[in-house]
Amino acid sequence: MKTIILIGIVGLAAQLVDGALGMAYGVTTTTLLLAIGTNPAAASATVHLAEIGTTFISGLSHWKFGNVDWTVVRRIALPGAVGAFVGATVLSNLSTEAAAPVMALILLGLGLYILIRFTVQGIPRGNLGKPLRKRFLAPLGLLAGFVDATGGGGWGPVGTPAILASGRLEPRKVIGSIDTSEFVIALAASLGFLFSLGSQGINIGWVLAILAGGVVAAPLAAWLVRHVPPRLLGASVGGIIVLTNTRSLFRSGWFELSGAVQATAYVTIVVAWVGCFAFSLKAYLQDRENESADKISEEAKTNAQEEIAV
Repeated sequence: MKTIILIGIVGLAAQLVDGALGMAYGVTTTTLLLAIGTNPAAASATVHLAEIGTTFISGLSHWKFGNVDWTVVRRIALPGAVGAFVGATVLSNLSTEAAAPVMALILLGLGLYILIRFTVQGIPRGNLGKPLRKRFLAPLGLLAGFVDATGGGGWGPVGTPAILASGRLEPRKVIGSIDTSEFVIALAASLGFLFSLGSQGINIGWVLAILAGGVVAAPLAAWLVRHVPPRLLGASVGGIIVLTNTRSLFRSGWFELSGAVQATAYVTIVVAWVGCFAFSLKAYLQDRENESADKISEEAKTNAQEEIAV
């Protein structure tokens, strides 16, 4: 019973993070299931079955709060479903350990780019409003869906930073669109696992516990992403990507580093992340203060013109 409650709490926390930042649900819950002895394919299948429910509720919540760009959802979901189905089939028969560190390295680079860009420049505005093309979204969806199924999570970590980096969509809509389209990916991955594995190794009690926690958190997460300042949201996303994928690289065995060196690296990343977030917060408050001053000045100018006209 304690295990079921713990899994439910993790599902709640994971959905809260995923709904607010567009990633980390699958990574968090899969990590827990692997830690208690579930084999990789069964762990990913369990998470994706639960995600059918959580992503549906999350998508509805994001839609209600105006966080969804349906053109992006249409263009990325179908290729993502294909990638997820293929990835689930592959994972059911093969190990993907060799590919994991390569993907972690790519994501680490994207995370650094986003963290620095949002910290220094704020929201990428140069291309904001320009449409995201199908020739960009289709391959991205295919790759993200495949990684998501084979890694037990990855739709958000691959899709969110890539779209954020384009600067063509505001962060809350990137997150809302990725979370909404993930329903289709979870469904496709689950079908792939069920066709390949049947129900072997899947604990329905754990699926329901993860689902219950995620359903409770989804509406709150959708509200949160609408009200958190985009500059701070971008800095948060970048920090999570860097920290998560640094950990993946260390665990991959590519680097023979002592525990003390790894701990030092983690502390350095966290300190740098906190510094970037503090800088972004200061810049955001300054921008808001400047906008308020400009608004007051504009209102005063308008009032003066009206008095002259009278």
